Amino acid sequence: MQFRTRVLKSINCVALIIALVMISKTTYAQKVKIDGVGVVVGKNIVLDSDIEKFKIELEKNSEGKIKISDCQMMEQLMLQKLIAHHAVVDSIIVADVEVNAQVERNIQFFAQEFGSIDKVVEQYGFNDLEDLKKELFKIEKENMLIQREQASITENVDVTPEEVRIYYNGLKEKNELPEFPAEIQIAQLVIKAAPTKEEDERVINKLKQIKKEIENGSSIRMKAIINSDDPGVTQNGGRYPVSKNANLVREFKEAAFSLDINQVSEPFKTVYGYHIMQLHEIRGETRIVSHILIKSEIPQATLDAAKKKVEDIRFDIESGKISFEEAVEKYSEDDDTKNNGGLISNPYTGESVFDLTRMDPAMYARVNDLKKGKLSDIFYDETQTGEKMFKMILMKERTDTHMADLVDDYVKIQSLALQKKKEETIAKWSKNKIQDTYIKISKDYQKCTFDKNWKKEASK
Repeated sequence: MQFRTRVLKSINCVALIIALVMISKTTYAQKVKIDGVGVVVGKNIVLDSDIEKFKIELEKNSEGKIKISDCQMMEQLMLQKLIAHHAVVDSIIVADVEVNAQVERNIQFFAQEFGSIDKVVEQYGFNDLEDLKKELFKIEKENMLIQREQASITENVDVTPEEVRIYYNGLKEKNELPEFPAEIQIAQLVIKAAPTKEEDERVINKLKQIKKEIENGSSIRMKAIINSDDPGVTQNGGRYPVSKNANLVREFKEAAFSLDINQVSEPFKTVYGYHIMQLHEIRGETRIVSHILIKSEIPQATLDAAKKKVEDIRFDIESGKISFEEAVEKYSEDDDTKNNGGLISNPYTGESVFDLTRMDPAMYARVNDLKKGKLSDIFYDETQTGEKMFKMILMKERTDTHMADLVDDYVKIQSLALQKKKEETIAKWSKNKIQDTYIKISKDYQKCTFDKNWKKEASK
């Protein structure tokens, strides 16, 4: 059961990533034709190629700690498809607006991982961003159906303290106690270095002058090559397709849809800086535009002042004049953490706890040797949009790598015990549902020995 738990968790972690790998521009019908169908569960299928791709990703995700056969992988995928099938039968509702919101979050994740969403579209052979979103919608909807059907099946499952103790002692007797990695909870105080009003006005006036020159016949592309701070200015002739659903900041899309053909916009601001934009053509719901981006410069004196402010705040904290949390509330300029004592959330889990060994390398280097209750050195940071700032980090909580302990790790062990009980509940549910569900296994997998009676063989 412990092995199966690890497998299922790994599948859930990588389901979206591996699904992208399995998608191509080839139509669904063509794909089925050239790729064998391993199994049909209800109206859902698993392709032969899916097995190998999930195996590779699973082993990679577990850093080689989990090895699994084709037959074991097939059984795990059959269970997922069985749950998805009965979610539809049971009229589980997943609203399109929920799916679309998750798709947008996934798009943001992929853009960060690959550097830009254009690289994702290109690497996996999609026609465009909308093509990618359609495929992600199908994947995410099935994921949500599975999650909600599982929640429905296990909604009344709970564990008592005695069951937790029995579960822990069972692992201990078999020498299978898990090792929990080092975990930390950190908070930050941020002081930003903003450009002066005079610098912003200089940039706006410069863009107004460039606008006039373009309206008098100059090429916006040449002006962009000379002046723009956008690194993609030379790609695709400096032209961007913009749709209302494009993964672009709101102000940029609004500007694109406010222009007539060949019109040049007034300077407008986004998180990236100040822009002017020219509309070249309209293709249905898409606008083809060029733009020039100029970022306001921040003088060294402003940067020095921001750093000095953090140094002064740090001195006050360490001398006991103010607590870190009070300083964050009073001084910090980070909107996401200002109102919760500076506590940083893990972007992958949404929780405030980080696995120390899986942190961003730069942040790991800053906090690895930091003791609980101590402040980091003051350091400079810059966002992807170009915001400049100085920070310091407080180590709020720290737990080093250790073997599970029933007292110290009760909540985690309780969670593992509950997960095991839920899996046992789903196993009983699936045993009954297999008998009532259409399942066709290809000849290649008929030779497999499964834990469940997927072949619907008569009991001996």
